[in-house]
Amino acid sequence: MDISGLEKLSEYCWRLPPTHGMNAPVILYADRSLLEAMDEQVLVQSTNVARLPGIVGASYTMPDGHWGYGFPIGGVAAFDAAAGGVVSAGGVGFDISCGVRTLRLGVSEARVAARADELADALFAAIPAGVGSTGALRLGEAQMDDMLQGGARWAVEQGYGEAADLTFIEEGGCMPDADAGQVSHRAKRRQRDEMGTLGSGNHYLEVQRVAEVLDAEAASAFGLAAGDAVMSIHCGSRGLGHQIGTEYLREMAEAARAFGIALPERELACAPIDSDVGRRYLGAMAAGVNCALANRQIVTHLARHALSEVLPGAEAALLYDVSHNTCKLETHRVEGAERRLHVHRKGATRAFPPGHPDLPEAYRGVGQPVLIGGTMGTESYVLAGCEGVMERSFGSACHGAGRRMSRRQANRQWGGTDIVAELHARGIEIRGHSRRGIAEEAPGAYKDVRGVVEAAEAAGLARRVARLEPMICIKG
Repeated sequence: MDISGLEKLSEYCWRLPPTHGMNAPVILYADRSLLEAMDEQVLVQSTNVARLPGIVGASYTMPDGHWGYGFPIGGVAAFDAAAGGVVSAGGVGFDISCGVRTLRLGVSEARVAARADELADALFAAIPAGVGSTGALRLGEAQMDDMLQGGARWAVEQGYGEAADLTFIEEGGCMPDADAGQVSHRAKRRQRDEMGTLGSGNHYLEVQRVAEVLDAEAASAFGLAAGDAVMSIHCGSRGLGHQIGTEYLREMAEAARAFGIALPERELACAPIDSDVGRRYLGAMAAGVNCALANRQIVTHLARHALSEVLPGAEAALLYDVSHNTCKLETHRVEGAERRLHVHRKGATRAFPPGHPDLPEAYRGVGQPVLIGGTMGTESYVLAGCEGVMERSFGSACHGAGRRMSRRQANRQWGGTDIVAELHARGIEIRGHSRRGIAEEAPGAYKDVRGVVEAAEAAGLARRVARLEPMICIKG
C-alpha cells in the first residue's frame, strides 16, 4: 500500500482525511511495515466505506486488514439510523458470525501430548469437516426456525452442552431481534444437514498449549496458566449464512439505487437501516448469528464427547465465544453524547474494555477475552479489551493473522502432504479431508500474527494475555 497520502497520528495509527465525497475519515491501526504490506484495495475499500450515508466517527481498519468484498476484512464502521445510516450485507460478509470459541481442557499439555495421535483421530472422526460436510443432526422446518430464533440457548435445550456455557457467549448465546421468517427457504434447506460441522477454508478445531502468559491478572481471571491445554473452534453459519448474504446483497444493490445511494462497488450494497429491506436483513442476519452460535455449541458438544473418550476427566469449560462477522446495535458515546449505533465488524471482533456491563462478571475487571486465530503451524493469542478502545474503534480489535496471499497462490506454492509431514515432525498433528485445503491454509500464506497482535496492543485496542501454540489441528 502507498501510505504517502496518510497522516501519521502515531506509530500505530494513520489517518486519511475526508475528501472526494467521504463522510468521515479513514483510520488504520497498524505499524508502517504492516500498512505497506497491505493490498492497495484495503485503502480503496476503507475509503468507499467512509462515503456511505450516516457513518459515525471513521471507517476503521484493523492491523490484520486485507482485501474483501465491499468492506475490507478487518473493517469496522458504525452507522446511525437517526442520521440516515445504512446497513450493508457486504459489511457483515457471507459467513455471518464466523467466530472463535476457546475452551479450557483442565489437563496439562503433557497429558495431551502423550495421546495426541489418538486424540487427533477421535476429534477428526467426531467433527464433520470439509466442503459440503453434513452432520448426523437433521432439522425439520419447525426445528430450523426454533434454532434460528434461539441460537446456542436452543442447542443447550436440545442437550448440546451446558447452561453454564451461555454466560460466556456474546449476547448470552442468543442474538436479539432474530427473525427466522426473513430467512429464505433455500437458505434453510442448505443448513438442514450442516449443523455441528466445521466447513472448509480457514475453519478449524485446534488443541493448543498455553505457551506463555503475558498478563498474569487477566490470565488468572480467564483461568489460563502456562502449560495448560485448551481447544479453539473456528467456524460460522455455513451454507445458511452464505445464502443470506448472497440474497440480500443482490436485493440491497437494487435498493441502493432506489434510495439514490451511489455504490463505488456492487459488493458495498446497502440500504437505510429503517427501510423495509434494511429491517428484514437485520432480522435475517441476527438469525444467521444464532445459527453460528448454535453450530459452535453443537461442535463443542461433539468435541467434548471425543475428548472424554481419550482423556477421561478433561473438563472443556468454555472460556469465551466471540464472533467476527456481525452488525450489532450498541450504545456508544460520541462527542459527549450517547448514541445507538449499528456497528459493522467484518473480520474484526468485539473487544469491550474492563467494566463494560455486557461482560460476564468473572471478566468484568480485566476486559473482554479477544480470541485471535493464527495458523496451524505458528501461534494464536488470547487478548483482552483495553481502556479507551470504545473511543478508538467502537470497542473493536483484530480477528486473526490476516492472509498475505490468495488461496490459489498458496496452493501453487505448497503441497498439503508436505505441510502435514513438516508439522508432524514439529509435534503438530494435522487431520484434514483435503490436501488442497491444507495447502491453501499453509502457515506461510498468512501474515505474522505476532506482529498483528503487537500492533493491536500498541494501538490501544486490546492487550496480550496469553500465547497459544498448536498441538492438534482438524481442517476441512
